[in-house]
Amino acid sequence: MRCVVIGGGPAGRAAAMELAALDMDVMLVEKKLIGGTCLNEGCMVVCGLNDVARFLEEARQLSDLGVLDVECSADYRRIAGGVKRTLERIRHVTERETLDAGIEIVYGVAEFEDDRLLVEGEEMDYDRLIIATGASPLIPPIEGASKAITYRDILDLDGIPDKLVIIGGGVIAAEFAGIFSSFGSEVTVVSRSGFLSKLDPLIRDYVSEKVLNDVRILEDTSTTEIDGSGVQTSGGYIEGLPMLATGLRPNSDFLRGFLELGPRGGVKVNDRMETSRQNVYAAGDVTGGHGTTPVARMEGVVAGLNAAGIERWVDYRYLPYSISLRYDVGFVDIPGEGGREAVIPGLAGPGSFWGVNNGKTGISKVRLLDDGTPSSIYSVAPGARLIMPYLSLLMRLGVSMYEFEGFVETHPSTDSIYKLMRFLSRY
Repeated sequence: MRCVVIGGGPAGRAAAMELAALDMDVMLVEKKLIGGTCLNEGCMVVCGLNDVARFLEEARQLSDLGVLDVECSADYRRIAGGVKRTLERIRHVTERETLDAGIEIVYGVAEFEDDRLLVEGEEMDYDRLIIATGASPLIPPIEGASKAITYRDILDLDGIPDKLVIIGGGVIAAEFAGIFSSFGSEVTVVSRSGFLSKLDPLIRDYVSEKVLNDVRILEDTSTTEIDGSGVQTSGGYIEGLPMLATGLRPNSDFLRGFLELGPRGGVKVNDRMETSRQNVYAAGDVTGGHGTTPVARMEGVVAGLNAAGIERWVDYRYLPYSISLRYDVGFVDIPGEGGREAVIPGLAGPGSFWGVNNGKTGISKVRLLDDGTPSSIYSVAPGARLIMPYLSLLMRLGVSMYEFEGFVETHPSTDSIYKLMRFLSRY
């Protein structure tokens, strides 16, 4: 069976690898760089820059405490060059892994003409087709929006901007605000509604006041015009390099007339990742869904298995999320009210020991329903992202959090979730 996957990001590669493992004939069509936005422009770029930002913050903290006599400055061109070289190495490994799995990789632009799949003008036949073309930065209808940079331009900056104005109030805005504030930029975030509005209010306030305390955050403020030197907002003009962090737009324009799209351009799929056309599947950001790499991979696996005739359904319950800041913000949040909740300051441990002196060790919060089901779990701490997937799995397996009464932790650790779980399981 001939399977063609369009898009070499997390969703497309996951689908292709599943199909290849089942000895299918698989072709992966990638427009530019394998690894998609996550590897080449998004998650890994943030990871590389944030490692440097954290180091600078720690050096300043230890210097302020008199523990180290050190003064650090950031050379952005060298940082960006190092990130690019590292991404290239990861990309090489990713491509080699894909080829070794028996997948044919074709680099080129895919399009549809009279329901025929063309890659660089050459028709490609298939028995099963999976669309995983990801998403691009959403450019809002603001005058002068084309003069702003997006995450795609970050590694091409000439240096650290003296002033940076980030338009948007979500995860992308928060992560780049934290990075460039640590690099020494004067950062202002302009959010037309609430900043990180999907977070628990207590956690959001902690992030704003303790983690991003050097960032000026303007909520409920609209941006009316952008020029090369700043932005005009409903609260006045703000000087600085403008950056758009206003969300993502599915890369689905080439599918119009071939597949049914939703009102925001996402490919419509069911819980088997089937589209409106038989034997055609879609996964990842092109569906306009959750917009995270792990979810894209999960959807890619489900799409691949169903394309191979192995029935699977995607499960969006208890999804773990994270935000990369000075400390990780990790959480699993289930909509709903009620239950018992408890809050505890972060623990002193690796990465937070010296934070005891300024009261910045992080924070954790848990809300537990009477049957032991958590309705929300939040942690702001070094490594908080690492514990959330395991808690997510326990929830999917239906394990009551009352089982934490017998939990034995490792020590030292900055994980304080287990303390809250144990406390709530007893009272």
